[in-house]
Amino acid sequence: MATGISGEKATEAGVSEAPQPRSVRVVLLALMIAMLLAMLDNMIVNTAMPTIVGELGGLEHLSWVVTAYTLATAASTPIWGKLGDMYGRKGAFLTSIAIFLLGSALSGMAQDMTQLIGFRAVQGLGAGGLMVGVMAIIGDLIPPRDRGKYQGMMAGVMALAMIGGPLVGGAITDHLGWRWTFYINIPLGAVALTMVTAVLHLPKKRARGRIDYLGTVLLTVGITSIVLVTTWGGSQYAWSSAIIMELIALGVAAIVGFLFVETKAAEPIVPLHIFRNRNFSLMSGIGFLTGFVMFGAMLFLPLYQQSVQGASATNSGLLLLPMLLSMMVVSLIAGRVTTNSGKYKIFPILGGALVVVGLFLLSTMDTTTTRLMSGVYMAVLGAGMGFLMQITMLVAQNSVEMKDMGVASSSTTLFRTLGSSFGVSIMGAIFTNRVGDEMTRRLGSAASAGAGKLASAQLDATHLAKLPAPVREAYQYAVSSGTHGTFLVGSVISVAMFVAALFVKEVPLRGSGPEAPKAMADSVEADAVRSEQIA
Repeated sequence: MATGISGEKATEAGVSEAPQPRSVRVVLLALMIAMLLAMLDNMIVNTAMPTIVGELGGLEHLSWVVTAYTLATAASTPIWGKLGDMYGRKGAFLTSIAIFLLGSALSGMAQDMTQLIGFRAVQGLGAGGLMVGVMAIIGDLIPPRDRGKYQGMMAGVMALAMIGGPLVGGAITDHLGWRWTFYINIPLGAVALTMVTAVLHLPKKRARGRIDYLGTVLLTVGITSIVLVTTWGGSQYAWSSAIIMELIALGVAAIVGFLFVETKAAEPIVPLHIFRNRNFSLMSGIGFLTGFVMFGAMLFLPLYQQSVQGASATNSGLLLLPMLLSMMVVSLIAGRVTTNSGKYKIFPILGGALVVVGLFLLSTMDTTTTRLMSGVYMAVLGAGMGFLMQITMLVAQNSVEMKDMGVASSSTTLFRTLGSSFGVSIMGAIFTNRVGDEMTRRLGSAASAGAGKLASAQLDATHLAKLPAPVREAYQYAVSSGTHGTFLVGSVISVAMFVAALFVKEVPLRGSGPEAPKAMADSVEADAVRSEQIA
């Protein structure tokens, strides 16, 4: 059985020679491209949305273009992780890339909004396996002790997607047409597909047990209900409306049923025993809270910069650079220190503390805050995120056996995704209410209806300049008040992240320093032996 990542001849034990650095770099490059595809897509497409609606119509269905993708991604994430564990990481990963590319091609050819929504769901199904596949394959190939070296690369990909996405999306839409915002995925995905196929060679697996179909259905229903509640609640439907209450009841029932089924299943889609490990459970919780505060900040910072500080839509993305660069640099430093020392507990503690401080500083921003000061505050938050983003995945993967690497990666990713859904929903509700209240207070009750419309309009600098001075000033104060409330709530919630980090137990990372090649070979050998035993 040939194993390894560069096609070397296998030894009698079924383990390849230690992978060559060039082969590792080629595989990692392919994985980074796949990761970029997953993160970049929504940010590019969001920029093209006005043009898409203008051509296809169906404005009332606009939100479903994003919701369908998000739902499919979240619901399929744990399934991809389990399939990789049961039948082999490479096959699952290549399949997810192929489905993502198929969905991209079909989305680009959509003739109406209904087709686009359906094809975006197909794309989301593939996207669910991209992030999980990247993390799980890195978990298979790179020992945890050495994995810290690559944290800066992952953070760099994230920064590139967040900054470059809107810029690339706008340029493509203006010069090539909105359909190319989907077609652009195809050449990038084809490169990743070719490189992974040619260079990555892992032990093939064949599971003895059957797929946990009932658990899969229940988990999918539960995740779908949760995402719909956080997406619709407070925006399309009142929190107390019948449909939101029904979705909550359905979600709770599905999750309870799922937990019961998982205790009986031969091959549970999410083995509950992994949550008995304290570090894994803590990292899942920290990942949820990280997603909660990070995506909330990413949503409201550009709005504050455009509405209060007068930045253009393009510049507001560039003004996030202090946060993103700080996150990338700190993540790289933390990774290097982890690799050299094998110590990591201090990083989630520092990360939690800096996130609390950073969000509190952001909550103090008002209409007089300069771009320099807000940049400093964002850099503090970014440093906290840098300590947390990859360490949570690293510790979670180090807390489980190699056979559970896929479900560990998918569970951690899922918790972060769900956290972002809750963060955007809850912080969005706080923001909207505070903006509406402040507008009404400043303009008087007679203007409450118009204030409500302005509160949801999210005007940019160009449109603000056209408003009467009193209305413009009231709106800027209202946005400032709204961001104050959201960041203050985020700061309070982040205290739980800091407290959780204090209870992390520093377990030695597998595969240290010069022993890494041998540890990598041993892990592959163990998987190969296990595959033979269950074949």
